[in-house]
Amino acid sequence: MTQNPTYRIMVITWLYSWFCAALSAGPIAGRGANAAEPSANAARPRVIILSDFPPLDVIPGGAGTGPAEKRSDPDDIQSMVRFLLYTNEFDVEGLVASAATLANLARKQNILDILDLYDKVDENLRKHDSRYPTADRLRSVTWQGRDGTWGQSTDKILGEGKDSEASEAIIRIVDRPDPRPVWVCVWGGSCDVAQAIWKVQKTRSPAELDRFISKLRICMIGLGHKPGQDGSGQWMLDTFPNLFVIVSQKTYRGMFAQKSPIGNLEWLNTNIRQGHGPLGAVYPKSGWNPSAPGQQEGDTPSFLYLYSAVRGMNDPEKPDQESWGGQYVRRDPSRNHWYDGPGAESVSKWLPDMQADFARRADWMNP
Repeated sequence: MTQNPTYRIMVITWLYSWFCAALSAGPIAGRGANAAEPSANAARPRVIILSDFPPLDVIPGGAGTGPAEKRSDPDDIQSMVRFLLYTNEFDVEGLVASAATLANLARKQNILDILDLYDKVDENLRKHDSRYPTADRLRSVTWQGRDGTWGQSTDKILGEGKDSEASEAIIRIVDRPDPRPVWVCVWGGSCDVAQAIWKVQKTRSPAELDRFISKLRICMIGLGHKPGQDGSGQWMLDTFPNLFVIVSQKTYRGMFAQKSPIGNLEWLNTNIRQGHGPLGAVYPKSGWNPSAPGQQEGDTPSFLYLYSAVRGMNDPEKPDQESWGGQYVRRDPSRNHWYDGPGAESVSKWLPDMQADFARRADWMNP
């Protein structure tokens, strides 16, 4: 893509200024000298993604037209493209399709469709890191959530007869004899993980419930003034004070980079969407609002929080530390619940690092 000289000078000047400031600031507290690259010997986080994942031909909800089953927020696809380029750093234990689109439908086929595109580039990715999972491995852990849960109260989405393929899979995953915690990244509604907890609560002893709860780490990307897109998020917070939960109500907005020279549509076209194979090409031009093209990716901090921990930057058990996924505070010391600290800036300050790493991995998709 041809860029004018003024644009190139602006970007180079901006990056140079940031680089000089980073050098003068010295090492980040808690980050070792060799923390810039992940360690292949480090224990990889166990990760489940819950996404209100729309069809790949999604129509941005803000467009105001189109069938309800296609109108949604494309930023889940943006985040999934990035996540798939980081699957070498995680043990991906589940990809869950929760209720999505204005039709409020959960369709795991939508996730399987993007895995078909990943299948076309994963061999190239494994030339750079053999730990990238095969598409078949990811297909085998793709689960269906429940329809009709978005915007619903707890009494309508949790309880007897409300199990799903996804909630049953989550129970099996947490029950495995693996000492590592299970990180659940909630990009949409949280009802499938909440239903798993509800069933364990109703069918096991208090001690067994405590053991189950102790293995869960939930990172919830909240919207508006409520934690999550249905009542199950608040139910978990109200019912389980010892459940480790990060609630990002504003911090996630640090990924919004539509106006940044390293996140606008021009940058995305050059580094992700064009000339980077079919997976890069499916990266949507915008989030909910098509008149504001560029990177939104509001769900991405949920797993970049873990990736920066793999890099040695932060301890994921301590959300008050700086991380690529933001920095959080514990409002009530009697509850293991964490909320926005400094806010969006605690994510956006790392955008130069994050975008450079994203572009590098996107290049790996090419032969």
